[in-house]
Amino acid sequence: MLRRRLFFAATAVLAVPPALAAPSGGPAAGAGPLRVGVDRELAESGLAASLTRAFGGDTGIAVKLVSAPALAVLDALQNGEVDAALSNAPDAEVELDRQGLVHDRRAIASGEFILVGPVARVRGRAPAAARSGVALLTSLRERAQAGAADFTFLSAADGSGSHVVEQALWRAARIEPVAPWYAAAAPGSSFVGQVRGRAAYALVERGAWAALGGDPLSVVVEGDSAMAESVHAMRSFRVSHPAGKIFVAWIAGTRGRRVAASHRGYRAAT
Repeated sequence: MLRRRLFFAATAVLAVPPALAAPSGGPAAGAGPLRVGVDRELAESGLAASLTRAFGGDTGIAVKLVSAPALAVLDALQNGEVDAALSNAPDAEVELDRQGLVHDRRAIASGEFILVGPVARVRGRAPAAARSGVALLTSLRERAQAGAADFTFLSAADGSGSHVVEQALWRAARIEPVAPWYAAAAPGSSFVGQVRGRAAYALVERGAWAALGGDPLSVVVEGDSAMAESVHAMRSFRVSHPAGKIFVAWIAGTRGRRVAASHRGYRAAT
């Protein structure tokens, strides 16, 4: 129920330009645009728009992107409220696939989540990032226990891909984050923007950071295998838009992978 509330509260619709509408008699004629749910970070990074723009240009099929946190998107896909999805929450996706509630789940891109924070620069340069998310979270908890009140860890707290991974890191570190040093972002506005505005520590998606991140924060942890990102496309079991199979096949094919690999923060899936 929480995921469904998040979906309806956080949904933002981004339509592919009218010039990409399906031509009369085309594969999606009479069916309306293909509704594609997308994790908000994949929308913020621009990856979803790049993929659907190229897809529309190649096929003439109209796409409507519906942006919301990944877990809410997957609930919407399960319930037939969207025709297909781009998601970066693989554990939840695998569970739906196991139950037969999604079709054609295909890997399209890989990336990573990174930890950013207010690290002092040396001679105008950001210091090299560390490679252990658990170690950083443990260090922050130790600072909090020592009475430090000079930092905030901001959580997306919304069921997005970054929030799912962040919660897994806290569990791996055996830490229960608490106020006042741990806070939830406000819904309805850019998470990366809020992180920068509050000069907070946070786990963010690399692509979204490449698009919206920067000063006064630096990347403090990257390259941690526990923070790897897998982006998948899939279509709904409950609805069968005539363009659904075409979309998944295109986006997981050579052309879609090439578009994904050309976008900052991502690599083609292997």
